Amino acid sequence: MTPITEDIAPLDRHTDDVVIRVHDLSIGWGDFTLLEGMSYDVHRGDVFVILGGSGCGKSTMLRHLVGLEQPQSGTIHVEGVGTPSMVIGPPPFGILFQSGALFGSMTVAQNVALPLRTWTDLEPDAIAAIVRAKLALVGLDGAENNLPSEISGGMKKRAGIARALAFEPKILFLDEPSAGLDPITAVELDEQILTLSKHLGMTIVIVTHELASIFKIATNCIMLDKTARGIIARGPPQALRESAKQPFVQSFFRREALEDHT
Repeated sequence: MTPITEDIAPLDRHTDDVVIRVHDLSIGWGDFTLLEGMSYDVHRGDVFVILGGSGCGKSTMLRHLVGLEQPQSGTIHVEGVGTPSMVIGPPPFGILFQSGALFGSMTVAQNVALPLRTWTDLEPDAIAAIVRAKLALVGLDGAENNLPSEISGGMKKRAGIARALAFEPKILFLDEPSAGLDPITAVELDEQILTLSKHLGMTIVIVTHELASIFKIATNCIMLDKTARGIIARGPPQALRESAKQPFVQSFFRREALEDHT
């Protein structure tokens, strides 16, 4: 059964601003369905957050959006090109995985250069210039020759973002960017995300459960629930905190304990 979605203060948007469209999506494995009946749009320039409790399918949703997994039914269109896995060549988006996913035997610069060396015929000097520019953009000047083991967790995340920006993507996907970071580093990363959104006009889709980050950077969000097996709330996070009627949504945004959510 498709869950009831509570829409709160939907933003006034034009349909031609949609860069990601998900329609009647169901995801799972074999005969098991994790989430079903999901439909939502991500608009150009959004900082769009996918949130929910542990095990609700946030990261699984992200993997479907970027084409690493295929849905049981329904459709996903990214920039109007259909299923992401059908795109041949470099993807039209960048991805930051939870751990940064840097190759430990390669320097920071080599990690950032890898997609350019894989997908382009650019000369080494041109690649090196792009790498320096991307690292400077995320505040990693001077870290080019460090191995991942020689830099902090926050620097690894920023290096992962630099690599994701190698092809000047219009869309950036971030999976738990603040996970494992101390509060100060997490705030710095939030500022970096806001800079990418405001000054580069990027559309950013983020999986997170960090409320401080959600309220600071998100323009819109969906809330997943493993019991309902789908989206139970949708809208700007501040509006959901103030106006949502469902007890579980209220408890999530207000950090209140809720019993008997089964």
